[in-house]
Amino acid sequence: MIRRSVVPALFTPPRYAHASVVEAGTRLAFLAGSVPLDADGELVGPGDHVAQARQVLANLEEQLKAVGSDLSLVAYTDVYVVADEPGPLSAVWAVVEESGLVTGASGPHSSTLIGVPTLGYTGQLVEITATAVVPD
Repeated sequence: MIRRSVVPALFTPPRYAHASVVEAGTRLAFLAGSVPLDADGELVGPGDHVAQARQVLANLEEQLKAVGSDLSLVAYTDVYVVADEPGPLSAVWAVVEESGLVTGASGPHSSTLIGVPTLGYTGQLVEITATAVVPD
């Protein structure tokens, strides 16, 4: 369903694929950014990138479940991290690596990790958008 590849002429990526190919005719889900809010709309983990990343991934799992998919069927993500140096990005990526996003049967998904100055909710440090396959 998803063919993931690492391009031999490029560097070997750390636990992500350079490309994910999904065959035409496959249903896809384009998910809004998953944010670190709990079911009551309260920010989880103020000031803590790792705690927020865990909540974001838990929320992403719920989004995927609601459309009939799961973390192993994610083809692509954008991971946004409020940071002005690489440390917080690495900490968030470690949480992503622990998740089902990089343990799917066909290998790690394709992703972009992006440091940004701010996100939409006060105190928000992490957000992940995703595109996933929805099996028949």
